[in-house]
Amino acid sequence: MANLKQSKKRVRVNEEARELNAAFKSDMRTAIKRVEKLAASNDQNADEALLTAVQKIDKAVKRGAIHENNGNRKKSRLTKLVQNA
Repeated sequence: MANLKQSKKRVRVNEEARELNAAFKSDMRTAIKRVEKLAASNDQNADEALLTAVQKIDKAVKRGAIHENNGNRKKSRLTKLVQNA
């Protein structure tokens, strides 16, 4: 356990950041699964869901929850999935 005041603060700040990043990742994953489900059923709402998913992915990248290349890869794969559906 941390003894110094700054060490205690780092532990607290890191824990808060971890929880926020987990929330961004969770929202992103939920949006991705929704797009995949709609694309699999050839639903017309897949395009709208794709836009939402791209926004969530961009937010996670901006936040630093995922790497930029990882976000770009996810967006590319989802876009191909919706276009081919």
